[in-house]
Amino acid sequence: MPSSRTKISSTNSSSNPYLIRRIEELNKTANGNVEAKVVCLFRRRDISGNLNTLADSNARDFEEESKQPAVSEQQKHQLKHRELFLSRQFESLPATHIRGKCNVTLLNETDVLASYLEKEDCFFYSLVFDPVQKTLLADQGEIRVGSKYQAEIPDKLAEGETDTRVQEKLETKVWDPDNQLKDPQIDQFLVVARAVGTFARALDCSSSIRQPSLHMSAAAASRDITLFHAMDTLQKNNYDLAKAMSTLVPQGGPVLCRDEMEEWSASEAMLFEEALEKYGKDFNDIRQDFLPWKSLASVVQFYYMWKTTDRYIQQKRLKAAEADSKLKQVYIPTYTKPNPNQIMAPGSKPGMNGAAGFQKGLSCESCHTAQSPQWYAWGPPNMQCRLCASCWIYWKKYGGLKTPTQLEGEAQGLSPFTRNEGRAKLLAKNRQTFILQTTKLTRIARRVCEDILQPRRAARRPYASINANAVKAECTSRHLECLCFLDNNLASVTSNAPKDFMFK
Repeated sequence: MPSSRTKISSTNSSSNPYLIRRIEELNKTANGNVEAKVVCLFRRRDISGNLNTLADSNARDFEEESKQPAVSEQQKHQLKHRELFLSRQFESLPATHIRGKCNVTLLNETDVLASYLEKEDCFFYSLVFDPVQKTLLADQGEIRVGSKYQAEIPDKLAEGETDTRVQEKLETKVWDPDNQLKDPQIDQFLVVARAVGTFARALDCSSSIRQPSLHMSAAAASRDITLFHAMDTLQKNNYDLAKAMSTLVPQGGPVLCRDEMEEWSASEAMLFEEALEKYGKDFNDIRQDFLPWKSLASVVQFYYMWKTTDRYIQQKRLKAAEADSKLKQVYIPTYTKPNPNQIMAPGSKPGMNGAAGFQKGLSCESCHTAQSPQWYAWGPPNMQCRLCASCWIYWKKYGGLKTPTQLEGEAQGLSPFTRNEGRAKLLAKNRQTFILQTTKLTRIARRVCEDILQPRRAARRPYASINANAVKAECTSRHLECLCFLDNNLASVTSNAPKDFMFK
């Protein structure tokens, strides 16, 4: 689950709740002080009523889609205090404002909302707040997990059973694993396709300028676009090598297939890198603000090809070296200054009533207790409201009271998961595709039993079944080799959980 390194800081008034900030970097100033560059996160109390209605609608939709278990009204009220809104607003704050740490995670459909109430200093977010435009947008980094995103695999047809599906609605077949060609013949044809691609680039003027050397042209001709075209050609020509050869080199000259890496100019690539530095992997904003003449699919394809280049590796190394040189830790002494909102001075005798100037017999505005070792003034001064020690800590951390009150700006029973107000329209959520990740044992079996699995042959015949029992038996018989591979090649993975802090 994604986590954000967050700090909580107080506003100018000591009576206001902590602010939540995510630390981007720590910098040392010329006079020796340490400043933190932070990203702002906002609470519900920081946004307008219209945007709160929008957040309510999003919360109801989430509850329905994820089928959340029933919770009490008080829990629904407290869940609003755990919801935050991410932003792209940066600011610099003195590191001496740090007051503690917390954890903020991106909400996904496998989460149980009530579990956040069981954890101390835990928050979640699902929407992004723009303080300038005063808008709420769905977060682009939402994780696509849950039962609704799993593929529905139909049952395998029995022997002699006919396929009753409508073939026009199925995917187009692009490769036949049961073709008459052997693997060496296919490999030879792919070599010819690369050679044709290299020759086609030598004849093309624009390609000659971008790839002036033979090595560069050969490298460009060896990318996936050439291999995909070659395999499509075999499929369209019914795996007849002679016809496929003639299709690669028609009468007008050799066929030239170029991908996004060749279609983009150097200036466009520079614009993309500048946009990526500013927006991250928010491809919609990258296209809208920097490359409006490119399609979204073109931007996404270029990104994944750009990640395979030497330039990406060099930039990654430079960023890693820059990160190593930055300040990573700073010592913050314990904050011991007295809070001006304290009604009773530290060391005075605790009891039921507050200090002079406050009426006797007043109870806590949140939990309604009449006894506390320490009382704090809260709310409008003329109301003479106060909070007990535990409720004051809750107010400072979560920005609300444990029970709803009119002074807090909420009526009894209202929550973002039960209100039926008019629903404002949210922008559509752009979700990311999930991935399937193999276990270490499976990856080991691929190496140990490579002669049985034949991964290259299996990749060309995706519908042919693999005898897992035979692979498992062979793996067992070669257990000594497996153990040796584990001992020599698998390094232990440690997880350095990002630290989250609180600002005053």
